Amino acid sequence: MPSAATRRAALGAAAHLVRSATWNGLQAGDPVVVGGLSLRGATWEFRAHVRNTNNGTESIEVVGGKPGDRSIRSFEPDRIFPVTAKRRGTSRSGSGIEVPSLAEAPQLSLLPGDPVPPKVRRRPS
Repeated sequence: MPSAATRRAALGAAAHLVRSATWNGLQAGDPVVVGGLSLRGATWEFRAHVRNTNNGTESIEVVGGKPGDRSIRSFEPDRIFPVTAKRRGTSRSGSGIEVPSLAEAPQLSLLPGDPVPPKVRRRPS
């Protein structure tokens, strides 16, 4: 069993990291696509958004990998895409995905009590 000093040191080492189980419309366990990663058959689930208060960097923790794997990996937010993203050759960003990342276009849903957006009126044809 680790000593009390070791436990205090471990807590202090991660004190500058702020973790959140939600980010840009995702909740822990939601499936995502990781751009720029070529692992055949790999699947990933969002785990947490992590912000380093010392230097301001952000990362996204995901769980998954090849079938049967449950590896925890961290990626930059601009490499995380919704599962509806389709891979099409090589994109300008080099990720091979032609839709905005979740960092650029959050998938926010309306929560109970949020104002309902106005309906778009279409002209009769």
